Amino acid sequence: MTLQAVTTISSRTVVLPTRDIDTDQIIPARFLTATSREGFGEHLFYDLRYQADGSPNPAFPLNQATAQDCRILVAGNNFGCGSSREHAPWALLDYGIQAVISTEIADIFRNNALKNGLLPVVVNADVHDWLLDNPGVAVEVSVPEASLRLPDGRTVHFPIDDFARYCLVEGIDQLGFLLQQEERISGFERDRPWTP
Repeated sequence: MTLQAVTTISSRTVVLPTRDIDTDQIIPARFLTATSREGFGEHLFYDLRYQADGSPNPAFPLNQATAQDCRILVAGNNFGCGSSREHAPWALLDYGIQAVISTEIADIFRNNALKNGLLPVVVNADVHDWLLDNPGVAVEVSVPEASLRLPDGRTVHFPIDDFARYCLVEGIDQLGFLLQQEERISGFERDRPWTP
């Protein structure tokens, strides 16, 4: 599958400081009726973003005017915990979020995010606390350098495996990577002796 290539993300941040946001809070199960990636953004954080009557919750960070066009979410610790749900990164991406920053991002969510073009950025507690205390700051994330540049000039690095980084920069998923190797695979099969 072809994804949007991601090299640098420059954006203001929107801060959702709540700990332990699970995948059902990111995209409630009742909205998992589609197989296409499109359309999930309108249901992102639905039970948090909207009140019982369906009107926007004015206290929710993504509903603030300052959150408009922010592509980087700073989340509380243990973001994306809970069940495996590929729709969670789909919803974030469809809404316009390209990166999530936290001190801890659940393993299954992180893997699903990377496979779908959403960048999970894990930082230390000091950097995280600073970002939580300064919502709306402009930061820059470099995927090739695996770095986050803060407005005060600090640059911090975050872990990302080489294959995931390559796929993000190239805008491909794992299947797309294999399809790029089709000629080499065919050559290997051609040159390999077949035995029954």
